Amino acid sequence: MSRLPVKKTYKLYIDGAFPRSESGRTYLAEGQNVARASRKDARDAVRAARTAFPKWAGLTAYNRGQVLYRIAEMLESRRADFAALAGGVAEVNAAVDRVVWYAGWSDKIDQVVGGVNPVAGPYFNFTVPEPTGVVAVIAPEEPPLAGLVSRLVPALVAGNALVVVASESQPLAAVELAEVLATSDTPGGAVNVLTGLKSELAPVLAGHMDVNAIDLTGVAEDGANLERLAAENVKRVVRGSSNGQSLDDVTAFLELKTVWHPIGT
Repeated sequence: MSRLPVKKTYKLYIDGAFPRSESGRTYLAEGQNVARASRKDARDAVRAARTAFPKWAGLTAYNRGQVLYRIAEMLESRRADFAALAGGVAEVNAAVDRVVWYAGWSDKIDQVVGGVNPVAGPYFNFTVPEPTGVVAVIAPEEPPLAGLVSRLVPALVAGNALVVVASESQPLAAVELAEVLATSDTPGGAVNVLTGLKSELAPVLAGHMDVNAIDLTGVAEDGANLERLAAENVKRVVRGSSNGQSLDDVTAFLELKTVWHPIGT
């Protein structure tokens, strides 16, 4: 007896769930009807990230590293699925290795970036790195998986909560990655994945007053208008590599807090 296959529905990933766009819209990408997120979806994702931020940032650095390592394990176990959606096995291997590399930095960032500062006076002076807060990431168009991982994971390991706008032309790898996040130990809302038109979603996130930083690596144009919107609440604006790994990509999403304490009290 023949049967009809169950076709996959490509949805958004907001607050640990997979809703359709509230507008009901879709757009055609990679031969599939993919959810086209609206401005309200973007605002809902920011709200979810803000709610999840204290829980994710409040984990120990070691625990965040273990969560990232779990993500790498699950990517590895679904290598064939991701290879079919991205640039083959080589890109999946690069993405897995990159997640593991950043996971290893999780409990070392404080020692490298922070420290005790010499001061002339009866005080201790400490520099302590802290996450920026809610970070919006406009993912690169290519490579669809490794490019997304290159921008998402550095901000995540630093303790930030994220709203990610996936590659507009190749969003399926991002949706597949959202399924990995949903079944890992990543708290719901710590990462939210939107698919849709960057021209529609990027200005909403750049101008949102509860977004603390925005990564414009995936914006093709110069982004001057987005930077003007970001300036309204003094957002940090970041542009980085679409296919690399660096501690600088982590520190780009950290704030350095200086604490003075009297000696002997």
